[in-house]
Amino acid sequence: MREEPSWRIPVGIIGLFIALIIYGVLIARYLADALWVLPWWAQTIVYIVLGLIWLLPLRRFLIWMETGKWSPPEAPQDDEIS
Repeated sequence: MREEPSWRIPVGIIGLFIALIIYGVLIARYLADALWVLPWWAQTIVYIVLGLIWLLPLRRFLIWMETGKWSPPEAPQDDEIS
């Protein structure tokens, strides 16, 4: 665990917030009219899927905020633990 605060955490939170606002506006602006012709149950499914899609890149983004690298750190080998 790190001892000093990192600049990546507040920058990452602000970036995530801005990206989610942009994503929501784009979905509301360009897909709302196209989805209006679908029945209510199909709209519900589409909006649930669209609401979960933003989670796909979130793991790597959180790893970057914590470590500064885009991939997770490698797990220690058994001989390195003892």
